[in-house]
Amino acid sequence: MTTTPPTPLRLTTVDTEDTVRIELHGDLDHDNADHLLHAVTGKLAEHPRLDDLHLHCSGLDVVDSMGLSILLMIRRRTGAAGVRLHLDDRTAKLDRLLTLTGTLDHLTAPLPGDVNSPLGSTAEPPMTSGEATSARPTGPHRTT
Repeated sequence: MTTTPPTPLRLTTVDTEDTVRIELHGDLDHDNADHLLHAVTGKLAEHPRLDDLHLHCSGLDVVDSMGLSILLMIRRRTGAAGVRLHLDDRTAKLDRLLTLTGTLDHLTAPLPGDVNSPLGSTAEPPMTSGEATSARPTGPHRTT
């Protein structure tokens, strides 16, 4: 069996006062994911007026569970800072991972009340406790 050696994560960053663009090249995995988190955390600290963080993902190869965890952490940090997160140029593999794990909408959703988002302020309000919701079953599939 032949395995491909891991590819180190390389980041290329372009900053303006209100936007940061980080191009990702290589593997976002257990060995490399912290590198991205440290870079994003630093950019959030350096740019207090940051509006948008664009992660360009076309150069990503492998994304493992640690890589996904780091993307979720970045979403929490950008959301807390009021910064819109964009996952641009996603690969088919990344889209599949995000879809299978149910994280695609969470990672790509606009911030609540964001007037610059495609949904703007016309987004549907959150459901109240009296409204029905559909949930994905958690147990084994049974037919009766």
